[in-house]
Amino acid sequence: METPAAAAGSASGNPNGFNPYLQGLYAPVAREETVLHCDIVGELPRQLWGAYVRNGPNPAQAPQDLHHWFDGDGMLHGMWFEDGRAEYRSRYVRSADFQQDLAGGCGAGGVMLPAHRERSGTVYKDTANTDILLHGGSLMALWYVSGIPVRVDARTLETLREERFDSRLPRHVSAHSKTDPVSGEFVFFDYSLYEPWMSFGVVDRQGHLLNFDKVELPGPRLPHDIGLTENYLILHDLPVVMTGQGLKRGQWTIEQRREQPARFGVVPRRGRGSQVRWFETDPCYIYHVINAWEEGDEVVMQACRMVPNGIAPNRAYGPYAPMVAVLALHAVPWEWRMNLKTGAVRQRQIDDRIGEFPMVNLDRAGRQTQYGYVMSIDTTTDLQRFDGIHKYDLRSGACETWRYAPGCFGSEAAFAPRIGATAEDDGWLTVFVTDAASGSSEVQVLDARDVARGPVATVKLPCRVPAGFHATWARGDQVKAA
Repeated sequence: METPAAAAGSASGNPNGFNPYLQGLYAPVAREETVLHCDIVGELPRQLWGAYVRNGPNPAQAPQDLHHWFDGDGMLHGMWFEDGRAEYRSRYVRSADFQQDLAGGCGAGGVMLPAHRERSGTVYKDTANTDILLHGGSLMALWYVSGIPVRVDARTLETLREERFDSRLPRHVSAHSKTDPVSGEFVFFDYSLYEPWMSFGVVDRQGHLLNFDKVELPGPRLPHDIGLTENYLILHDLPVVMTGQGLKRGQWTIEQRREQPARFGVVPRRGRGSQVRWFETDPCYIYHVINAWEEGDEVVMQACRMVPNGIAPNRAYGPYAPMVAVLALHAVPWEWRMNLKTGAVRQRQIDDRIGEFPMVNLDRAGRQTQYGYVMSIDTTTDLQRFDGIHKYDLRSGACETWRYAPGCFGSEAAFAPRIGATAEDDGWLTVFVTDAASGSSEVQVLDARDVARGPVATVKLPCRVPAGFHATWARGDQVKAA
C-alpha cells in the first residue's frame, strides 16, 4: 500500500515543522514492505521459531493540525524466524478509524485537539498503534487511549477484523492488557477520560467474554498499565490526572498532584469491582509493569517507576515543547509488595539505572520471574531514544548491559524462548535497531544468557524502521494461520 509520508512542514506554516517526532529517527515510512529473503550476518539459531512484532505510529497522511506522537496510524513491523531464515513485513493496522480516515475522515482527531465527546466510538481517533500481543493464535493491536482491539495474522501481519468478542465487548480495551500464558485468557482493562471509574474483564482462549465489571474512583484517572498474577489484577490509581480545565473543555491537559498518594487496587480477575482492595503508597507514576505474581500472603509487582528528569519545556519545539518534556521518560526499576492479610505495603528500589519499556519471558508472565529486560534510555537528549538493553537479575539487582553502536537506537525488544527450553533465560532477545544518521535498520539477535556479548546474528533490512512503541514475541507453535 503506497501512502504519502507525513512531511514535517515548515515552521512558518505547518506547525509540525517544530515537531521532532515527525523527523529523523521518528519520521514515518512511505509504504508497507515485504522482504522474504533477508540478508543475515552470522548464523540465526535454528531453534529460534516465531514472530517478533513491534507496533508504533506511522501517519498515512501528512498531519496538518497539531500532531502528537501518539496520533500516528498504527503500523506493525514484524520478523518471522524459522529454520535459520528470516522474513520481514510491515503493515498498517486497519482499524475502522484508519479506513474511514483514508476514505475522507473518521470524525475525530488526535489528542492535541478537542475531544469529540458526542462521538459514538472513542473521543479521539483510534489508531491501534500502541501495543501488540498474542491471543488465541493471532495478534491483537491495542491503543493506549482505549479503543477496539484489531485482530492481526501473526505471520503476514494482515488485518483480520476488529475484535468485539462475539459482540459482547462492553466498551473499549486499553493497551497493556495481558494474556495469561497458562490459561490463554485475555485480561483487559479500560478507563474513562471524563468519568470516575475504570473497568476490567476476562476473555477466554476462544474469545468468549467470561467476566466484566467496573471499579468506582474518586475522579477520572489516566492509568497506563496493570499488573496480572495467577488470580488477581493490580489496577493503578495514580496522581497524574486531567486538569480541571481539560475536563471542562475536553482537552488532553494533565497535571501531577504531588501530595496525592498512589494506590494499587488488587481485585480477583473473575471477581466484582466491589471486591477491590486498595493499597496506598508514596506518590508516583508508572507507565510500564515489568511483571507481577503471588508469593505467600503477598501480591508482588515490579515496574519502572518514574523519577524526575530535570527537563523543562524547550521553546525551540514551539507548541510541542510540553509534549517533548512529557515523552522524556526517566524511570528506574522498583518493587512493591502488598500483603493481602495485613494490608501493609513494602517497597524497594531495585536499581538506579534509567530505563523503560520492560519485558520478561512471556511464558512466565504472572508468575515469579528472576530476569527482566529493560530498554536503556539515552539521557543525553530530551527525545525518547533507547541506546541499549539492561538484563536484570530482579532478585539481586545485578545487571548486565548491551549498548548499540553510537548513533544507533533500538525499539522495545522481545524475549524468544528456545524450542523446548526449561530455564527462564534460555532463549534470545530480538530487537529492531536503526542508525539515526543513515536510516539503515536491522534486527539484532542476542543470547539472553550473555546479553553483554552482543548479537549472535544480525538481520539486515533494506528499509528503515522508525522508532515506535511496544513489541511482543509469538511462539511459532502458538501461531495459527488465518
